[in-house]
Formats: sequence, structure tokens, C-alpha cells
Amino acid sequence: MGFKPIPAAVALLISLIIWFAIPIPEGVSPQAWHLLAMFVGVIAAIIGKAMPIGALSIIAIMLVALTGVTADTPSKAMNDALSSFGNPLIWLIGVAIMISRGLLKTGLGARVGYLFIGLWGKRTLGVAYSLAVVELLLAPVTPSNTARGGGIIHPIMKSIASSYDSDPEKGTEKRMGKFLALVNYHANPISSIMFITATAPNPLIVDLVGKATNYDIHISWGTWALAMLLPGLVAMFLMPLFIYWMYPPEIKQTPNAVAFAKERLKEQGPMTRDEKIMLGIFAVLLILWAGIPAMLFGKAFTVDPTTTAFIGLSLLLLTGVLSWDDILKEKSAWDTITWFAALVMMATFLNKLGLITWFSGVLETSIGSLGMGWMGACALLLLAYMYAHYMFASTTAHITAMFAAFYSAGLALGAPPMLFALMMAAASSIMMTLTHYATGTSPVVFGSGYVTLGEWWKVGFIMSVLELIIFVVIGGIWWKVLGLY
Repeated sequence: MGFKPIPAAVALLISLIIWFAIPIPEGVSPQAWHLLAMFVGVIAAIIGKAMPIGALSIIAIMLVALTGVTADTPSKAMNDALSSFGNPLIWLIGVAIMISRGLLKTGLGARVGYLFIGLWGKRTLGVAYSLAVVELLLAPVTPSNTARGGGIIHPIMKSIASSYDSDPEKGTEKRMGKFLALVNYHANPISSIMFITATAPNPLIVDLVGKATNYDIHISWGTWALAMLLPGLVAMFLMPLFIYWMYPPEIKQTPNAVAFAKERLKEQGPMTRDEKIMLGIFAVLLILWAGIPAMLFGKAFTVDPTTTAFIGLSLLLLTGVLSWDDILKEKSAWDTITWFAALVMMATFLNKLGLITWFSGVLETSIGSLGMGWMGACALLLLAYMYAHYMFASTTAHITAMFAAFYSAGLALGAPPMLFALMMAAASSIMMTLTHYATGTSPVVFGSGYVTLGEWWKVGFIMSVLELIIFVVIGGIWWKVLGLY
């Protein structure tokens, strides 16, 4: 069977109840309500893992085209269902994931990791900071946070822990593995906050903010990176210290880690041609995404972020660092393009059909009646939005379902548009800290067995509070200094 019967039945039942049993609210068109029924059903199926998200997205595209909720004719409905495949932001993430394959194929990602451990690895805390720094350095060109935290950093972390005989199967995880695993994971949400290209849903946030403000606000790659720089660095610095305080490793001196890293570097040998090319392309991507040519030579030299991603991929193909077979085998990229396009399409038409405006109005009325002022009201919206992630196993599904309505409600209640956008953007990655199913990286690290379920949830909640305070307080001050609001 191609689907799990129970979660599929639950998702279908929820859709049918919304479609047929719940009266359409005043001010909502039947088309918008029926699209909502399908959208909620798809989100429920994603949460319940009834099918892979890509397969569910194909079904969603079929349903939108078949029911004609967005258009009068079948051909126009089909055009609408496929409309988001032309969205540049979707291709930005898909192509960037393809580029990140070069980090794995060339071994450059692992080399960077071992270089930093060789420098700072004499103490367990130094090893932890090395992992966090590598996570941060790889983030701008690794939009799959799972590939970054789970595919590159986690194997290095496990190798270091194993070299000190810290193994959950032997009951020795407290030696250092528990501490390093928690740092390995919690560096991932922080790095995801710091760049548009650090996790797949960030470009979606940019798009939703633009639509909610009639494109009065467009957050560029450089603006996002500069805005998140200071609070992100503070969070990345404090995170290992807090985890060290909560779960101190039994082994605090790690001279063997330096020797281990140097041995691995020796095995890798000198940097290969492909690694050097990958490093050069990495630098080109950062320069173009940061808008440095436009800063130096004027607006005529501005390069679109998605164009930049295609430049990077083209260079990797032309130099042979990646082959077309490598690109075809990058299933996560094609999968992301598919499900991202489907979810963005449904969210876009929910907005066009007026559903988001209606729902944000309901939120505005409900919270506004409490008489809290815009600060209190937006704080309530931010907390409700972030901690709702306990019910989600996908950040993209969560953001697609809730971001636009909550952000629009905040604007209607008087929040400064850029300030609230940046706070909501930060919360959209901070919520990854909460559970062992919060994002793709969490089951990878949790599955290694170093951390118990109770410990994971405890640390996750504490880190969510710490990081939210950092981004609201330090971020708020920093953004004011930058003149962003």
C-alpha cells in the first residue's frame, strides 16, 4: 500500500468535516473554504506521515486542478496548480541543495570540521565550539539543515565521542557524547536563523512577508544576514555554555581529539583540485548573495539570488566537480522543489481567495479585545506561533499553515512590519529546538541514542526560551541600530 491507512483516514476525515460539516463563515467564499479543507488535510497527512511529503504534494496539485477551486476552467485550474514551479525562491533552495552536494562529494565539509577541531579540540568545550563554528560556516550554502547538521556535522561528532569510548550502547554517553550531541543539534536551528539560504523555509518567509506588506518590505540576502548576525553569534556563543552547565561531560580535557582530527586530515591528504574549486565557488556565492558587487559598482551589478545559485551550480558542472548524474541523484533537492511548490501554491491561493485576510482579522479581533497594546498582542502571537510547533513535524508545513495569518494579524495590531517580520523569522527556526521530530536533523541526532527523550525536550524548551530572549532583546536593539524599524 502506498500510504499509511490510519493517518491517511484521519487527514481525509478532517478535510471532509471542514468541507461539508462546518458552515462556511461569513466573509469567506466557498472556494476559499474548500481550498482550506484540502490544505488542512494535506498538513494533517504531513504531520501524520501518511505518505512522503513529495507524494502528498503531487496529490495536492491534482486535487487543486481537479476541483477547480482557484479557476473557472480545467486548463486554468491546472495552470494555477502548477504555478509555483516558476517561483524563483523555490529554485533558489533546490539549486542550493544541489550545490551543497559538492561539500559532501569533495570532502570539503569534513575537512573544515577537522581543521577546527585540530585548532580548538584540547578541551571538550573546544570540540563543541568547533562543531558550532563549522555548522555556521557551512550554513550559507547548505539549505538542507538536515544535510548540514545530520549529514556532515553528526558523523564527525560521533567519531570524536567514539574515540573516547563514549557510547550509549555501553552506557558511557555521559563521558562526552551527550554534551556533544546536544551541541551538534542546537547549533543547527541557530545557524538556520542566520541566512536565507540556511534552511529551506526561509525564502518562503521572505515571500510571505512581501505579500503581506504589498512588497513594501523585501528582505534581501544581505539584509537578513546582517540583521541576524549579532543575535545569532550571541546565541551560538551562549548555547554550548548553557548545555555544558546542564549536562557537563565527564571528560573535560580532550588532547586525543586534536590528534584524531590531525590523523583524519592526514588521511584526506592535501586539498584536492575539486576541494579548491568548491571553496572558490563557495566564496563567489557569498560575495554575490551579500550584494558586494552592487555595493562597489552600483545597482547595475546586482545579481538576483536565484541567478547566483544557478551560477554556482553551472560552475560546478563546468569544472566537473559535480556531474549531471550527481544532480539527478540529489533526491532531496528535487523532492524539496516538488513539495515546496505545492505548499506555496496552496498558501498563495488561500491568500488570493481572501482566507488569510479573514483569519488574520479573526486573530486581530480576538487578541485586540484583550487591550494589551501592540507589544503584548504581538508577544502573544509570537509565542502561540512558535510553541504550536509541538504539533508539527515539518517547519515548512508549520510556516505555510500559520505564518501569513499571524504576521498579518500582528501588522493589523500595530507592529512595526520589519521588526515583527524578523522576530517571526527567528521564531520559525527557534521552534526547531523543541522536539525530537521538529525538523529533519532532530531524528538523526536523537536516533544516535546519546540523549533521552526527557532530556531532549527539557533542553529544547530551555534553549527556545533563551534564544527567543536573545533575538527579541539583543536583536531588537541591533535592528534599531541598523535602522530597520
